[in-house]
Amino acid sequence: MPAERPPHRRSWILGLLPAAAALLFFAWLAEEVYHGGTQQFDERIRMLVHAHASPTLTVAMRGISLMGSPWFLIAMGALVIFLMRAERPRRTLLFAVTVAGAEVLDQLLKMVFHRPRPATFFGLAEPMGYSFPSGHALVSCAFFGALAVFAAARTGRRARRWLYYVGAAIPIAAIGLSRIYLGMHYPSDVLGGYTGAAAWLFSVKLARR
Repeated sequence: MPAERPPHRRSWILGLLPAAAALLFFAWLAEEVYHGGTQQFDERIRMLVHAHASPTLTVAMRGISLMGSPWFLIAMGALVIFLMRAERPRRTLLFAVTVAGAEVLDQLLKMVFHRPRPATFFGLAEPMGYSFPSGHALVSCAFFGALAVFAAARTGRRARRWLYYVGAAIPIAAIGLSRIYLGMHYPSDVLGGYTGAAAWLFSVKLARR
């Protein structure tokens, strides 16, 4: 009878699978973006979202978009680090590395793909930098995702863990939607940001193990 794999080895393999899956999906999506394969999909979704525009919703979406801006996340990150530093110094360092690494990853990917920005809606100024992947989506996903993982690790209740995950998913999804609504990004940019962040988060978790 074959020997059973040690628990730590099984855990390492189970951690590798989602990281590899996210990386493969990102690679496929990036290839489609590079060759223009997502353009029809992007324009269709952009127009579908834009068709539901209203003055009140525009104000709300501009506010939500600010939640994914670098300055907001830097301020929030500094607060999180201040609160965590004494009780959980190792997790504080890991959180800082995760978020900072996500920002570096976003800038590197933008330089690789050089995708021009779409035309913005509502007369808004076009943001600086390239479009793919969405930095708001990538970094906010890493930020709120890391917070959810650390918070979930402190409780043994499954229901509460899922509450943390859902609580993180709501601002992540709202920020991505706001970027499409405002015309700052194509839908595939946002999807690329999410999958890039997922690959990065699973990789960090794997390296920690």
